[in-house]
Amino acid sequence: MVRVLLRTCRSILKKMARKKMAFRTETQPSDSTSSSNDVRIHVRYEECQRNLALEVGGYALDGCREFMASTAEGTEGALICAACSCHRSFHRRVVESEDV
Repeated sequence: MVRVLLRTCRSILKKMARKKMAFRTETQPSDSTSSSNDVRIHVRYEECQRNLALEVGGYALDGCREFMASTAEGTEGALICAACSCHRSFHRRVVESEDV
């Protein structure tokens, strides 16, 4: 069982090394009185929070550390993680804002 888990982790790590992280960047202007203070919002999706042992009453995560889109952005596969095959909504969302 442990060997199978190690093999699975290694294959996930190999996929993670080949794929790029999915980023979404949005620019939102602030109020109309001061248009020079624009804010850039950077959204990242990090570790998977999906509980795989929910059916048996336990708590277990798969160890996926970051969301990587399985296909190009704009397609249906862009919302599925290449490492753990779950939807992007299961991954922890991190929002960073910076003044432009």
